[in-house]
Amino acid sequence: MKKFVNDPKQFVPEMLKGIALANPTTLKYVPEYNLIMRADIPKDNKVSIMQGSGSGHEPAHVMIVGRGMLDAACPGDVFSAPAADYVYNTSKLVASKKGVLHLINNYTGDKMSFDMGKEMAEADGIEIKIVVVNDDVAVKDSTWTVGRRGVAGNFFVIKAVGAAAEKGASLDDLVKLGERVVAVTRTMGMALTGCTPPAKGTPIFTLAEDEMEMGIGIHGEPGRKRVKMAKANAIVDELLEAVASDLPYKSGDDVALMINGMGGTPISELYLLYGYAHEQVTKRGMKIKRNYVGEYCTSLEMAGFSLTLVKLDPELEGLLAAPAEIAIRTF
Repeated sequence: MKKFVNDPKQFVPEMLKGIALANPTTLKYVPEYNLIMRADIPKDNKVSIMQGSGSGHEPAHVMIVGRGMLDAACPGDVFSAPAADYVYNTSKLVASKKGVLHLINNYTGDKMSFDMGKEMAEADGIEIKIVVVNDDVAVKDSTWTVGRRGVAGNFFVIKAVGAAAEKGASLDDLVKLGERVVAVTRTMGMALTGCTPPAKGTPIFTLAEDEMEMGIGIHGEPGRKRVKMAKANAIVDELLEAVASDLPYKSGDDVALMINGMGGTPISELYLLYGYAHEQVTKRGMKIKRNYVGEYCTSLEMAGFSLTLVKLDPELEGLLAAPAEIAIRTF
């Protein structure tokens, strides 16, 4: 696998520096803590929202720092949890009078780092509360987690609490909102190829030309099964059935539908997948009020995608529609 890399150990810092240089008026980079934060926070009238997790999932999380989304992100190395010291110092730098909300994808390393960082920050008098994201229906437990993993559905939690925080919601209200979004969000993904972390230099896993992995995790964790390659519609059918039957979603539900690319899938193929998924969700009697097609939570250059459904209510739909400003600018 060919990659644009200088020193693999400097891959993440060099990426973060590039993000900051591309957004000089809106973002601040603190290299000591792998920290990308909004230049205009903390604000006394707003809860600060932060997340960490490993790098390699961009645009999550460092590229979605901005108004109406995250206020800060302090990632670890590729596929590695941030150090507890990063969490502690980021919490201190972004702390406002209204408190700090930690969003944690459900991975053992992330939870350990955030628990330790939270404890140290609270000893300094900072009020912190957490929301844990666990939207992946593929497996209950894995070598990375106890319970379900947090994957692309994380976006909807960030978007909802970010919009509510801009309106002045309290820390307690943001926790309730975040947990409510988690409760109505389900995801499952699949892969056609593995991916290669810069420091490793070889793929995490390999698949034969006629194989695919169903229920894959975003770090290359084992999924439900490894099977022979199938046509696109059949793959969507299997993912949709697993997701829709889990909550379960039912006829009459208003929903958001996301087709998320894993990093190496052309946008043309993602829209092909979305078109069929849209038809099948509609056939189940659900009304798609919001749709998302693109890369939201990737796994480096992995070829594959995930499908997410979110059951909407009027408040949540409004929060998802609220304006936001992030580092990624297309035009």
